Amino acid sequence: MRVVKLDRKTKETEIKVRLNIDGRGEAEIDTGCKFFDHLLGALAKHGVFDLETKAQSTMPVDPHHAVEDAAIVLGKALDSVTSGKIGIKRFGSAFIPMDDSLVLVAVDFGGRGYAKVNVTFNRSRIGDLDVDLITHFLQTLAINGNFTLHVNEFYGQNDHHKAEAIFKALGVALNVATRTEPRSKGQVPSQKGVIG
Repeated sequence: MRVVKLDRKTKETEIKVRLNIDGRGEAEIDTGCKFFDHLLGALAKHGVFDLETKAQSTMPVDPHHAVEDAAIVLGKALDSVTSGKIGIKRFGSAFIPMDDSLVLVAVDFGGRGYAKVNVTFNRSRIGDLDVDLITHFLQTLAINGNFTLHVNEFYGQNDHHKAEAIFKALGVALNVATRTEPRSKGQVPSQKGVIG
């Protein structure tokens, strides 16, 4: 099983992440932001990852640092658990509908952190989460995970549905990209022979 446990402690937050990408979709999430917990739980469930995330912040009224630092640590965990990228499929994508919303997420574990997020929200907050933190999380995750991430909203009205569709699609896309390809016989998924 591919499992990693990482911690990050700063003067603003303390983050603990345990990630098993060969898991069963079980999640224990406590970031101090209930809607963000819900989104990370959706990512784990539909990525079929086991994910434990604990975030403590010295600024409980503003989840910015907890969300940002969780993205840093989870990104590094994804990069670490797929170290060398040997034998993985590398690419993954998913179209996910959620009632009125339709979202596409595509990823490439090619060793270069980049994110393009094309989503428009109607409100400034969903529950206790500022919507700008969703894009910030996705960008920070991809950069620290050394993977390319594209997120496109085709349509949707309900912001909750859009956000949840994004994280479900991200989970499915990550699951596809990080699966091992038996026919590759341990090869790096690149014509260059290296990733990055």
